[in-house]
Amino acid sequence: MASASKASGGAAPGPGPRPVTVVVGEEDLLVERAVSAIVSAAGGSGAAPPSAEGTDVHDVTAAELSPGELTGLTAPSLFGGGAVVIVRGAQDANKDLAAEITRLASDPPDDVVLVLTHAGGAKGKALLASLTTAGVDRVNCPVIKRFGERMDFLRGEFRRTGRKADDGGLRTLLDAVGNDLRDLAAACSQLASDTEGVISQEVVTRYYRGRAEATGFTVADRAVEGKLAEALEQLRWALATGTSPVLISSALAQGVRALGRVGSVPRSKRAESVAAELGMPPWKIDRTRQQLHGWTAEGLAVAHAAVAEADAQVKGEGVSAGYALERAINTIVACRSRG
Repeated sequence: MASASKASGGAAPGPGPRPVTVVVGEEDLLVERAVSAIVSAAGGSGAAPPSAEGTDVHDVTAAELSPGELTGLTAPSLFGGGAVVIVRGAQDANKDLAAEITRLASDPPDDVVLVLTHAGGAKGKALLASLTTAGVDRVNCPVIKRFGERMDFLRGEFRRTGRKADDGGLRTLLDAVGNDLRDLAAACSQLASDTEGVISQEVVTRYYRGRAEATGFTVADRAVEGKLAEALEQLRWALATGTSPVLISSALAQGVRALGRVGSVPRSKRAESVAAELGMPPWKIDRTRQQLHGWTAEGLAVAHAAVAEADAQVKGEGVSAGYALERAINTIVACRSRG
């Protein structure tokens, strides 16, 4: 029976790898971690490129393997010792190589650990099915898309370092760094080594010296809350530090759209229920409900139009993206005040 790891862990199951493992998914960081863990457990080094003392490590791609070459790599060595063979991109294996992999998975050679990576899509699906039938170990590393999954990933990263972060700190870190797992993992490592205590919103904000405050979403939050001076200040800082005007325009659109979506749901409904209905995290529901004070349906309609115009301007129809965004922010704040 194939075993599977959680996406946020990306580690091979248990000490001492099984003879054959397939790592499935397209989240590169987690795939690399899973492969490195298996290599290390087999007596090699988890570094890239893999290397080992007393253990031969072969790292190849399926698209470049010739018929019979994989069998040669997994053949017993004349000098003894084990071997680890990593075949990346197994979904690209041709018919002959797929048959060779299936045969090796069904009857693995002694002292050989075979590690396969597979993107997990429709391509090479038959090979993946045959590996499952052969009972190989399976480690799942799907792409992390949802907000909650990224929060879980961050919690896991801090747990690896023996540190703890609260939800405010995690959300602020996502705002500051973005969604790329490599960047997030590096940020967690830096914060863990450079700070003390619980990693909170204040700690993250102080560490990034305003970077976490000057994202498009912060600009949007200040605008829909009617805080004109703060919104413009954050806008200018964001533009000065290299934030794309398109991202700020998108954040403004999402902020206004969230007001309309959350405002259409009765306030008597619990945030958790609304979150499931709208596909938004509960904390976002609570914050948007607070931001709704002072807004009317007419004001939201005008704000929507202003954001749409600004979006067109920053995407090439206008001369100055900064001026277009300032106009949109002024209109949004005026609409709220009017409400």
